[in-house]
Amino acid sequence: MIMGAPGAGKGTQAKLLEERRGVAHISTGDILRDARRAGTTLGREAERFMAQGLLVPDDVVIGIVADRLAAQNHNRGFLLDGFPRTVPQAEALAEMLGKGGEPLDAVVSIDVPEDELVRRLAARRVCRQCGAMFQLDADPAARTGRCDRCGGELYQREDDREETVRARFDVYARDTAPVLQYYRDAGLLREISGVGSREEIFLRVLASLP
Repeated sequence: MIMGAPGAGKGTQAKLLEERRGVAHISTGDILRDARRAGTTLGREAERFMAQGLLVPDDVVIGIVADRLAAQNHNRGFLLDGFPRTVPQAEALAEMLGKGGEPLDAVVSIDVPEDELVRRLAARRVCRQCGAMFQLDADPAARTGRCDRCGGELYQREDDREETVRARFDVYARDTAPVLQYYRDAGLLREISGVGSREEIFLRVLASLP
């Protein structure tokens, strides 16, 4: 599992781990955004919460993860990104994995100072077509407004605007930080610095894993 505040780089590091170790990457954020774009019942329900920087209710997210774990082939293991975000979700996950005989090996927490997170999210742009992410201060594509992978239009997500970002931090501190203590008490938590290049951070992630 990979954890961290909004903008900490969880998705980037999860994709690198997926490529390096061949594990199934399960991102609840991607699942919810796909449902929102498709206009499904789940997507419409999630939209009400995500646009305000709030967490989607536990019962909805737990159901999504349970379905994905049951449906996806993860013989080489799996990586959870964006779940669990509350202690009740963590408890539900432990029950799910216990039934399947697949306990967690490690929980990696990427720690980044809040000022740096605000800067990163304000500069983030996302492709409407393929979902690729770019940074205004690091990627030429972000400055041209077009994805250099598929040519799609780049935009700023509503939940990356400063007022929403601040709300997301408040939610993280209130609801998700206790999850870190839950896994610290379980002896699974690995805390690493999320400052530096993505390659430097990835080496720290690898070094923290069993």
